[in-house]
Amino acid sequence: MAFEEVHCEFIEKHLARRSGERLGRLERGHRHAEVLFLRNVWWPLRGDFEDLHPEYEVADWRGRSYFADFAWLPGHIKILIEIKGFATHVRDMDRQKYCNELNRETFLYAMGYQIISFAYDDVEQHPDLCITLLRMVLSKYQAAQVPVSPLLLKEKEVIRLALGLVRPLRPKDVEMHFEVHHRTAVHLLHKMCDKGWLLPSYSGNQKRIVRYELARGVLDYFD
Repeated sequence: MAFEEVHCEFIEKHLARRSGERLGRLERGHRHAEVLFLRNVWWPLRGDFEDLHPEYEVADWRGRSYFADFAWLPGHIKILIEIKGFATHVRDMDRQKYCNELNRETFLYAMGYQIISFAYDDVEQHPDLCITLLRMVLSKYQAAQVPVSPLLLKEKEVIRLALGLVRPLRPKDVEMHFEVHHRTAVHLLHKMCDKGWLLPSYSGNQKRIVRYELARGVLDYFD
């Protein structure tokens, strides 16, 4: 089924289940930015809207209702998703609104929610980046569909290690992280280069690899 048809059924299902302000908020709040997120990011990544709730109501630390753009609620997992435009969330925000937003996010975190936010500009202009980041978040909560080899787990950990550094990855970083011999670390890094996940940087004489950088698009391999 096409996105438009599935999206229409998705919204109609939630409209039918609501009344009062929760119904009015969905009718008023699910607009261009939210639809664009579903079309450009969520639908290409997930292919369905299962366990996703638009304009989801939660209470803040004052007991007041707050409506998140989306909530993803599979089982015990509670993730709130916000699409933030520059004008409404930055330019037009005063000090009190800023304090309230931070207090609300901290309170919801304490209540077991994880809040992730995407800039409207990225949703519109850089959806591939949003898909990659969202995939990284959701993958933490989803069991693998097939058995994962120890080698693949190590390769994933090398990717995470490289992402956390503010410089190119060195064999010594892998040695210390895994507590393995230098030769073992180099062997693992060479295998990842062969797969196209890492790019080697050579020393001045072009004979010895001294550093490694993540290849473009490497995160797409790690669903």
